[in-house]
Amino acid sequence: MFRGATALNLDAKGRLAVPAKHRDALTVQAGGRLVLTAHPHRCLLLYPQSAWEPIQQKVMSLPSLDKQASLLQRLLVGFAEDMELDGAGRVLVSPVLREFATLEKQVMLVGQGTHFELWSLDGWRAQLDEALAQGDQVLPPEMGDFSL
Repeated sequence: MFRGATALNLDAKGRLAVPAKHRDALTVQAGGRLVLTAHPHRCLLLYPQSAWEPIQQKVMSLPSLDKQASLLQRLLVGFAEDMELDGAGRVLVSPVLREFATLEKQVMLVGQGTHFELWSLDGWRAQLDEALAQGDQVLPPEMGDFSL
């Protein structure tokens, strides 16, 4: 289970050092094999390869002539890159994906249970501000009876 938000820095080559607590779990769960891809919200998604495969199958089973399905396929599968943790527990974020998510030196790695989101610091702050501005309306209708 991946959770928590961590501020990290990309090095000059675009490498991201995965925090040790997550690195160990990724090594056990997926042998260090990962998939990094684009998300429509302009962040990146980092999945253990084993968790990514069923998602890719589901996305690719969508009708390719449907505009929305095609867009999702282009983003999620078209940008997907297979990678492995290096000996120092880092992943290389390609220039294409760094440009897509406007990643510079400072980034946020945010656990989402089965995977991570990787945000530019500005993108992370903007989406948090937007969510907080919505107040009670941030919950989807399916969670109308939800309470903490």
